[in-house]
Amino acid sequence: MLLGDVFPDFEAETSIGKLKFWDWSRGSWTILFSHPADYTPVCTTELARVAKLTGEFAARNIKVIALSIDSAESHLGWIKDIKKYGGLDESADFPFPIIADENRQLATQFGMLDPNEISAKTGLPLTARTVFVIDQDHKLRLSLLYPATTGRSFDEILRAVDSLLLTEKFKVATPADWKVGDKCMVQPSVPDADLATLFPNGVERVEVPSGKGYIRLTPQPDAK
Repeated sequence: MLLGDVFPDFEAETSIGKLKFWDWSRGSWTILFSHPADYTPVCTTELARVAKLTGEFAARNIKVIALSIDSAESHLGWIKDIKKYGGLDESADFPFPIIADENRQLATQFGMLDPNEISAKTGLPLTARTVFVIDQDHKLRLSLLYPATTGRSFDEILRAVDSLLLTEKFKVATPADWKVGDKCMVQPSVPDADLATLFPNGVERVEVPSGKGYIRLTPQPDAK
């Protein structure tokens, strides 16, 4: 899967029943993130963290869906542990579905398998910790791939999504370690003649030894 590719549609059993991916995600951005297996410690911490962040994702019109190589029935049992670990309301519905990929078909199709991490139970490669951010047109906009032994920072994933949504609307880019409210960089393709129109809050040109004025900063266009 390359950035800009249309993410394939698929049908799968999940913790909330069978769903067709494009129908389920229609009209919103989607984060699909995979996990090595149910009842594993790092995965439990990750799903609990995402469950706590579902309000943040919903506020950005983003749906979240997980994938693990075990059955939907196994997922339902595991969800009880996730809720307990995360201090979540154990009587409430879990806030996002978990795909059952028992035969590793989707993990194989999407390049999610980690050849260095082998299941002690089956002798087969575990699913890596993949993150796919997919836009409302089903196009892949961001891809992250972590090994099974390294848990993800979902604060960083939210930060990256904020950058994607911002740069979708305005001709800016976000610098290293940018966060919402920080200054942005004017895209190099924007001619100086358009700066006043596109960036009414002003543009600051940073002087560098080369003398090339390519570093142009501007307040975040939609900052409140």
